[in-house]
Amino acid sequence: MPKRRVNYAASSEDRPPLRPALTPEGREQQMISLAMDLVEERLRNGTASSQETTHFLKLGSIREQVALERERQEIELIKAKKQNLESVQRVEELYKDAMNAMKRYSGNGEVSVEYLSEDDK
Repeated sequence: MPKRRVNYAASSEDRPPLRPALTPEGREQQMISLAMDLVEERLRNGTASSQETTHFLKLGSIREQVALERERQEIELIKAKKQNLESVQRVEELYKDAMNAMKRYSGNGEVSVEYLSEDDK
């Protein structure tokens, strides 16, 4: 199947209006998208400001790429630490339940009153 060619409008006035966002996050994403489109248009026709040009040059630098990778790894480390803490808590609960079950089995544990019959009371 051949690739479908997307025909971009020449200017923002020629584009169809966007559907209203349903959430504030969606609205923010729309605004970011519009801003990126505007800067792209300015870069293509040579009217971008020095700040806009510098921003995208920095994004493409090796230093920025390394910083971005470091942030991703820090996020992964935080997730791993959280999973480890949750795992430790589950193991502690299992040990506690096992100890209580062994106490009950050996006769040293407390017997719940609800399990006693009327004759035992």
